[in-house]
Amino acid sequence: MHSLSLLSYIVWDPMREIIKGIQPPVWYSVLFAAGFIFGYQIMVYIFKKEGKNPLNVDTLSVHMILATIIGARLGHLLFYEPEKLLANPLVFFKTWEGGLASHGAAFGILLALFLYSNYFVVAKWSPFKFKFIKQKREGQSYLWIVDRIVITVALAGAFIRFGNFVNSEIIGKPTESDYGVVFGRVAEERFEKSSLGFESVEASKGYSDQRLEPGIVPVDLTFIFENNQISEAQAAQIIESNVRSILVSDPNIAEHYVQPNAPLDYELGLVDRKMQAVVHTWGISRHPSQLYESATCILLFIILLVIWFRWKEKTPEGLLTGLFLIWIFGLRWFHEIFKENQVAFEDGMTYNMGQLLSIPLVLIGVFILVRVIVLSKKAKE
Repeated sequence: MHSLSLLSYIVWDPMREIIKGIQPPVWYSVLFAAGFIFGYQIMVYIFKKEGKNPLNVDTLSVHMILATIIGARLGHLLFYEPEKLLANPLVFFKTWEGGLASHGAAFGILLALFLYSNYFVVAKWSPFKFKFIKQKREGQSYLWIVDRIVITVALAGAFIRFGNFVNSEIIGKPTESDYGVVFGRVAEERFEKSSLGFESVEASKGYSDQRLEPGIVPVDLTFIFENNQISEAQAAQIIESNVRSILVSDPNIAEHYVQPNAPLDYELGLVDRKMQAVVHTWGISRHPSQLYESATCILLFIILLVIWFRWKEKTPEGLLTGLFLIWIFGLRWFHEIFKENQVAFEDGMTYNMGQLLSIPLVLIGVFILVRVIVLSKKAKE
C-alpha cells in the first residue's frame, strides 16, 4: 500500500488579491513595490555611511523605477513576442496582460545608471521642456553606483520571484516525483468564474493509495454551491457533467491537473446548509522554480551586503557588479532547466531564450571581475 508523506508535495492556492473581492492591490504588486521601498531605504543608508548626499537617492530611484518597468516590458516584447510589438506598438502599455523580462530590466538599469552617473536632467523654461547636461556626479562613478544598486536589486529580485510564486506564474517543469508543488488556483479561478453556480472552490491535498504515474499526486477540489435550494440530484448532474468536462478538456487546467477519462470520484453533502461536493482528482507536481530563484537572490543579497559592510567606500569598483552578474545570470541558466518555456517557439530550441540572454551578461560580469583583479594587483605593485 502506498502512502504519500505529508511533506512530499503541497497544493498552492493563495488568493491573488490581498482582500478577496478587491482586485487592487494584488500580492504581486505589493511585493514588487516592496522591493523598491526596501531598496530605497538601503541606498539612503549606504549614501549616508559613505558621506554622499542622501537626497540623490530620490533621483536615483526615479531612474531605477522607470528603467525596471520600461526595460522589463520592452525586453519581454522584443525577446519573446516581437511580432505582437510590431503589429501594435501600443501593446507595450498593456502591462495588465503580463509580460516582464528580467534581462530587459537588467539592460535598462545598466543604461539608466549610466545616465544617472554622467548626466543631469534639468527643466528648461518650463516643467515640460527638459535638457540633458553632461556632468559626472562627484564621487559617484558609474561602477560605484552600480556596485551599490546591485545589492538592492538582488533583494528586489527575491521579492519579485516570490510574487511570481504567489501568482502561480513562471511555473516549473513536472518533477515526476511526489516532491513539488501543485498550482491549484488555476482550477479554482476557472470554476469560480464559470456560470455553474459555485460560491467558492478550494483545492487541497488529497489522500489516496492509488497511483496513476510518478509525479501525478492526489488533489481534492471542494465545491460550495451558491443556491441553498439545489437538490443533491441537481448538484450531482453539474459535477458529473460540467465539472468533469472542464477537468478533462480545458487546456489551462490540463497544465496542472490530470483527470482520467472515467466517471468522477466525488462525495456530496450539506455543510452549513449549503451543498458541498468534494471531487477527488489528480494534480501535476511541479518544481517551485520561482522559490529557487528567490532563495538564490536572498543569498546573493546577503553576500553583497556583507562585502559592502566589510569595505564600504573602499570596496573595489566593479567587484559587486561582477559578482552580481555572474551569480544572477549564471544561476539563471541553471534555473531555466527547471522552468517551463515562456513561449512556444522556445520548445524547438536547444537552449531557451532566458539561457541565451544570460550569456552576454555573464560575460560582462566576468570581464568586470577580471578587471577588478588586474587593477587590484597593479595597485599593490
